[in-house]
Amino acid sequence: MLIRSRRDFLKATIRSATAIGAGSAMAKFATMNALAANPAPTPAQYSALVCIFLAGGNDGHNMVVPITTAKQNYSLYAQARGGLTIPQASLLSINNGADTYGLHPSMPEMKALYNGGQVAILANVGMLAKPLGGRVGYQAAPAANLPSQLFSHSDQTGQWQTAIPSGLGSSGWGGRMADAMQNNGQNGGAKFPPVSSIVGCGQFCNGVNNLPSVIPPTTIPASGLATQATAISRLGGFAAGSSGALEMQQLLSFDNGLLLVQGGNNALSNGANYANTIAGLLPNNKLTTLFPANNPLANQLLTAANVMSIQSQLGITRQIFFCTLGGFDTHGSQNETQPGLLQQLSQAMNAFYNCISNEMGIAKNVTTFTASEFGRTLSPSGADGSDHAWGNHHFIMGGDVIGTKIYGTFPSLALGGPDDANSRGTLIPSTGVDQYAATLAKWFGVSDSDMPTVLPNLANFQVKNLNFLA
Repeated sequence: MLIRSRRDFLKATIRSATAIGAGSAMAKFATMNALAANPAPTPAQYSALVCIFLAGGNDGHNMVVPITTAKQNYSLYAQARGGLTIPQASLLSINNGADTYGLHPSMPEMKALYNGGQVAILANVGMLAKPLGGRVGYQAAPAANLPSQLFSHSDQTGQWQTAIPSGLGSSGWGGRMADAMQNNGQNGGAKFPPVSSIVGCGQFCNGVNNLPSVIPPTTIPASGLATQATAISRLGGFAAGSSGALEMQQLLSFDNGLLLVQGGNNALSNGANYANTIAGLLPNNKLTTLFPANNPLANQLLTAANVMSIQSQLGITRQIFFCTLGGFDTHGSQNETQPGLLQQLSQAMNAFYNCISNEMGIAKNVTTFTASEFGRTLSPSGADGSDHAWGNHHFIMGGDVIGTKIYGTFPSLALGGPDDANSRGTLIPSTGVDQYAATLAKWFGVSDSDMPTVLPNLANFQVKNLNFLA
């Protein structure tokens, strides 16, 4: 960014400070230096949640396809999908009891994890203010019983991340979970924020008492091995210790007498010290599991694994990570775009599971789950696209997942049918985000007494635990 004015300087300062982890954690860098010299013992019980947000609205209808089930078959899917139909022979067959479904052909790794019991699927989940009971209930529902601004990217992203169907939440359920665990004595000796975003996070990461750290993702070379410390130790594009970094440090320490500018200087300087401290705790190539190159999500998940590897030094017993894979707003060219994105998702999640299971031995301590602001219409828009819709399917992965099973109620794919909000296959969720989040929160250790604070809308649902975690 070319600096032409004081305003430009402030913008650049704030942007850089955020990119290297500015926030409530910056004030803790001094105590983290002391902690690095005297690592805390490994906690008896460590748990981590990893959210993978599929930004843009992933088309779950082509990710999980009914082939032969008790209620419907592949022909109903093909009739609804038109030009978006995936040939049945290309689908990767999986079983849910006596029913047969197919995963997208780009996801062989997810098929193996599902069949191995490490992955479960949650069907037709989405933001709900209250259970609706399908098309009849939706059509009769007053506006107060529906999420506000349905089908809007920004509104539905905010509602998914806050679990507030009115869209008025200022904190997210990830951040509120961290608050609850802290209030109950977890992370009492932590010298690092319990919530970490790898590429920037919306409201999901913000608690009332906790703000997230922001950690730059690792860049994985063709070898599949990467050095996280190098990525974190960069300041404003300069490698730590370089002449450019030293000159930047001198600029930041110059007292120009302008309080606002000096405050920005201090934020960036503290963020740099914080980043350098983290880099000092991450030995080069500590993890040897191969992650796929040229895969932005793999970069983020390797970063999460690296930070998990030093959780004992950080004194953390509960951690939450937020990762993002974008590009799912497929109004056109979906047949060309989605396969590559789902391949990235499948390969990255597989590498991450191999790392936490085979190398780190903490698979039962880590649960990874997908999210997306909404699903997409069954009926195509044009020949090769889909529009904003509602209910969607998601993956849950981990050593404590009760896998090889599809949870929730798989919807009817009939256009204008019992689960369609209109005539285009805008499927009404049968499971709410609150129920999804509550099941994850229960596993994470959130008490029943804290659940209403973490998920204020949960009281509207009779079933509060979907039982996909041991």
